[in-house]
Amino acid sequence: AATTRASEGKYVDVRNLAILELFYSAGLRLSELRGINRPDLDLLAGLVKVRGKGRKERIVPVGEHAQRALRNYERVRDILCARLGLAADRTAFFLSQAGKRMSPSAVQTAVTGWLSQVDEGAGLSTHSLRHTFATHLLDAGADLRAVQELLGHASASTTQIYTHTSI
Repeated sequence: AATTRASEGKYVDVRNLAILELFYSAGLRLSELRGINRPDLDLLAGLVKVRGKGRKERIVPVGEHAQRALRNYERVRDILCARLGLAADRTAFFLSQAGKRMSPSAVQTAVTGWLSQVDEGAGLSTHSLRHTFATHLLDAGADLRAVQELLGHASASTTQIYTHTSI
């Protein structure tokens, strides 16, 4: 549904699809996604640099679906910035329609709006996509240590929470 809406080309729909795809593809925290700046994305290499807890930086791969959604968003973002001129924040990657870095609540609202269509009473959130990312990797046979690094966990015991869901 999000892909269909984004194909209509409206700024918010294209942006929200890019957000959904990146959350799932890279297993990011809300603060990490929100903090992404334009230079942090390398869509040719399929990588994003994120700043996690404790100001630790890590490089995370970005899947093909997310890359496609991010490229489409970049196009409409550039149009928005051109229209807003100096009022637009050209550093932040994800922007509100006013051209400012999105607030945490705006990102959460965008995501929960789509996830509530999946299961209205489940209370799904941005963190649900991070959890799904980790669970799917583990289900596909990924090494726990690799998942730990991708998630930016300092301790393997934190990552192990995802193993019991996977089992």
